[in-house]
Amino acid sequence: MTVQFQSFREGPHLRGMPIVDQPPGDLRLGVNRIGAAWRPGTSGRFLQIDSPSTGETLGHIALSTRADVGDAVAAAHAAREKIARMGVFERAQLCMRIADAIEAKGEELARLVCLEQGKPFHSEAKGEVAGAALGFRNAAEQMKWLETAYFPVADAGKRAFSFLQPKGVLAIITPWNFPLALPCLYYLGPALATGNTVVWVPAPSTSLIAVALMECLIDAGLPDGVINLVLGDGAEVGDEAVIHPGTHAVGFTGSSATGAAIARRGAGKPLLLEMGGNGPTIVLSDADVDRAAALVGAGCFANAGQICTATERILVHRSVHDRFVDGLVRVAEAVRMGDPFDPATTMGPVNNAMALDKMMEHMEDAVARKAQVVRGGGIAPGMATNLYIEPTIVTGLTRESLLNKEETFGPVAPVLAFDTDAEALELAASSPYGLSAAVFTQSIDQAFYFTERLRVGIVNVNEKSCYWEPHIPAGGAAGSNSGLGRTGGRHTLMEMCDLKTMTITLASR
Repeated sequence: MTVQFQSFREGPHLRGMPIVDQPPGDLRLGVNRIGAAWRPGTSGRFLQIDSPSTGETLGHIALSTRADVGDAVAAAHAAREKIARMGVFERAQLCMRIADAIEAKGEELARLVCLEQGKPFHSEAKGEVAGAALGFRNAAEQMKWLETAYFPVADAGKRAFSFLQPKGVLAIITPWNFPLALPCLYYLGPALATGNTVVWVPAPSTSLIAVALMECLIDAGLPDGVINLVLGDGAEVGDEAVIHPGTHAVGFTGSSATGAAIARRGAGKPLLLEMGGNGPTIVLSDADVDRAAALVGAGCFANAGQICTATERILVHRSVHDRFVDGLVRVAEAVRMGDPFDPATTMGPVNNAMALDKMMEHMEDAVARKAQVVRGGGIAPGMATNLYIEPTIVTGLTRESLLNKEETFGPVAPVLAFDTDAEALELAASSPYGLSAAVFTQSIDQAFYFTERLRVGIVNVNEKSCYWEPHIPAGGAAGSNSGLGRTGGRHTLMEMCDLKTMTITLASR
């Protein structure tokens, strides 16, 4: 078996991940699901998947080509009529069976999420499995009760109605930070409930869990070709799914840079894009400081900071700054890294070398600008891989710091001080992202003041910035780098449907 390393230019998703020409036969092999068949991609190359948690090789995925995407699109077209003509309640029952199948394999799925993505088994991976099942259950229930309208018209001899129809074949591209729950909640559950077919390209580094999810869908009776799984580099297979003339709409969650490229490449198609976030958390002088520190710390270190709505930067009124930082230190000191299957472990590694490099670059920039690293700041010693990063707290930052301006996507809590409300809003606006924010205050007036002025899609008051329930609308504010459209409950369902209007002239009138 020969090994070569993919260059950055050949595909940033594969940077640093080994490519082999022939995988060993004793490890898990992930292949495409296209139509009724499991089949390897036609590139003849295989990506080795190593666990960020333990360092062990978990298996390989067979990398696909643009031609494989074309086959998947053809299979999705062949299945369109069947799923679109299936009754809403019948599709809802199918979604419920899928949720049951996910739960039946819950331990197995959670173990694979833990090893492949890096989440601790007990504190996070099991919850992700529950989220995946919930994605299909929610879509089933919400679709059954989604109403459209009858419109009064001026002509007494006419009637006007609207109803929903599936858009067709959806190109869906999903990230590695929530590789199981996010596809189900945002895309696959809603796509199936609304009667669409799918060409799904998951992130390469977490594609084994995507294969395991497809097995659950098939076990539950998913008709052939309704959801087609294509494994490979986003720069090739993801791009082909976006630009292929046979896909009718695009759903994507991931970085702002990739999302902007998808928006350009998919111009003219309906787009549902959830992109990067660097939303501010604002702690005002009247806040419950201890509560704020506890919740902010949870928002910084959950999933090792790898959440689009994570608490990425913290703006604290100078009068409570030191007390708040002391509370944040206590939260960081309580974080436990180690054996991913130990119930005491609360935080895992970052998923890949690119994530590690980005956080280290941001930390080096902060130190060069004379910021103070209060706690952490480096790779945790004594861990199974070098992808474990210490829970980190940084103060004394300027608005020019990369920790303030860019999305870090790691377990770091950057703290900036402010003196006035105007200064807090100015600092909040100094980053181009507009996904989520949080405000801590005991004043209802201040809660509304900041909520109405922050250019973000969702503001959580006296709660961490990453709090969300799947039926609540979420997405980026217009004019920001955080996306287009809304995910969450009926809003996702509406994004995946065409609203058709029908007028009828009554012969009797």
